Amino acid sequence: MENRAYPYLLALITMFFWGIAPVFGKLGLAKVSPYIALVFRSLVVTVILLIVILVRGELRQLAAIDLKSATFIGLEGIMASLLGHFAYYYALKLGETSRVVPITSAFPIVTLAVAAIFLTEKITMVKGAGAALIIAGLLLLRW
Repeated sequence: MENRAYPYLLALITMFFWGIAPVFGKLGLAKVSPYIALVFRSLVVTVILLIVILVRGELRQLAAIDLKSATFIGLEGIMASLLGHFAYYYALKLGETSRVVPITSAFPIVTLAVAAIFLTEKITMVKGAGAALIIAGLLLLRW
C-alpha cells in the first residue's frame, strides 16, 4: 500500500467505528446516567491502553512527555473526551441517534475555523465548499 493512502485508510476505519459506536452508546445509556457511562467508558479505554503500552514496552514514554505537549494533550482530552463526550452522551440519551450524530459530526467546521485562527492554516475554496456541504447535509438531515 502506498504511504500517502495510509492516513485515508485509517480515516475510513475511524469513520466505520465512529459510525457504529453511537448505537452501542444509545443502547448502553438506556438505564445509566451519562456521568456513569462516561466514567465506565473511560476506565475501559484506560485499562486497554495501559495493557497495550505495557506489552509494547512504552510505559517509560509517559514520563518523557514534556510540559507543553502534556498541556495540549490534556486540554484536548478535557475538551473532547470529557466535555464533548459528556454533552454527546446526554444528547444521545435524550435525542434520536440519527439526528444527534450528524450534528456532532459537523465538528470539522469548528476545526477549520480554529485551525485558521490559531494554526494559520489557509481556508481554501475547496475547504470552504466542504464546510458548506457539511452545513447543507445538516439542514437536509434535520427533518
